[in-house]
Amino acid sequence: MDKTHAGGCLCGALRYEVSTPPLRLTWCTCRFCQKMTGTPMNALAGFTRSALRLVQGTPAIYTHVSEGSGKAIHLNSCPTCSTTVFLELERFPDFLGVMTGTLDNPDWFDRTPDNAKYIFTECAQKGTLVQAGFPVYAQHATDLEGNPQTPAVYDHHHLVHP
Repeated sequence: MDKTHAGGCLCGALRYEVSTPPLRLTWCTCRFCQKMTGTPMNALAGFTRSALRLVQGTPAIYTHVSEGSGKAIHLNSCPTCSTTVFLELERFPDFLGVMTGTLDNPDWFDRTPDNAKYIFTECAQKGTLVQAGFPVYAQHATDLEGNPQTPAVYDHHHLVHP
């Protein structure tokens, strides 16, 4: 990648740059992500820690313990406007999940079945639609020991709960 991509919170007090394309994109429909975002799903771009650099402000950090893994999730939010900008996962210590809506240009990277997936669709709200050809997991893509799970892949767009 020849340039960085910037992002930040709603009010502009907290700003960051990422220096690589995301490793993956996860659309998560778990109840935690629904409550955290106030939406049916969270779109999370995964980066290595070294790819993100804060350029303005200091985030407020709220720590939540996952009901599923028992591990901490650290939400990094703007102390002024409360926008959650990225999260850190105790379960995946070298990984940061950036809320794609906080990127200045959220469309600068591709979303393909090779780099994107849906997780926790067993918790999805009625009417949640998943795209054809993308990996879909009822829960997490890995079990608590880190073993990969087998995804469903639908030939047509699929309503999780009609």
